[in-house]
Amino acid sequence: PPAGPAPRSGALSPFDRRLKRKQKNWAALQAEPAKCDYLREEVGGRIADRVFDITRTFPLALDVGSGRGYIAQHLTKETVEKLIQVDVAENALKNAVETEIPTFRVVADEEFLPFKENTFDLVVSSLRTLTAKPRETVICVLQIHQVLKPDGVFIGAMFGGDTLYELRCSLQLAELEREGGFSPHVSPFTAVADLGHLLSRAGFNTLTVDTDEIQVNYPGLFEVMEDLQGKCSMGESNCSWNRKPLLHRETMLAAAAIYREMYGNSDGSVPATFQIYYMIGWKYHESQAKPARRGSATVSFGDLAKIEGLISRGKK
Repeated sequence: PPAGPAPRSGALSPFDRRLKRKQKNWAALQAEPAKCDYLREEVGGRIADRVFDITRTFPLALDVGSGRGYIAQHLTKETVEKLIQVDVAENALKNAVETEIPTFRVVADEEFLPFKENTFDLVVSSLRTLTAKPRETVICVLQIHQVLKPDGVFIGAMFGGDTLYELRCSLQLAELEREGGFSPHVSPFTAVADLGHLLSRAGFNTLTVDTDEIQVNYPGLFEVMEDLQGKCSMGESNCSWNRKPLLHRETMLAAAAIYREMYGNSDGSVPATFQIYYMIGWKYHESQAKPARRGSATVSFGDLAKIEGLISRGKK
């Protein structure tokens, strides 16, 4: 299926969907996938842990933006009986890791899921899909909500707003100094304040959002850039429509010096921080617990200050 038409003049989408598909297909063909996919492997395991925390078996699950199966390899058939993996990059699905779960693979754009409404008991998504600004991400989340069954659960992870702040700051300072201005070289990320609104707007309830940081050390800025854009790419290079085609050599050297000066470790390496937001949302069902009626509380928050005294009195 096509990756979706290019935005018309005046459209809100900041991303080139066709380029994103090419990036992911190219990244999936790179050698030594275990070396390249360390971050997705780690986050996939953490999402699987959240699936295990829900004490139920899911007859049919969907992995949106599955890649090579970073979540599936951590799941068991006792938790998920059948799994469908969807990714826009056919090369990623061809190289998917085999698991004990019966699995079917579908090539499709994550913003146009080819499934009927109320189909899946569980939907998971790790980093590969939910990386855009809220107005872009909401399209994917709306699709996920639609294909979930009532009382189905969505568990996802996305890059947070502070991801790669060291790299972005270094590049911006170097460009301002050498070229008198700057343009984005890393795809934009969502702020945590937007997530609750994003999930609520899509129709989810009983929401849980938490954040985590993973820090990776590199020899220098050029290795960070190589990991993101080239040899060890995770298929998430910048694909904004207003991206700049290249950085001048002098600017890159200046950015590398700024990176090391501002953030460098004592051993000569430089850190790259990946902020990860984890989210859990449920599709409404009448059997779910409902919040108490406003004003129905029998205890005031002011009484909480007296709780120690009441406990002591009870023990006596």
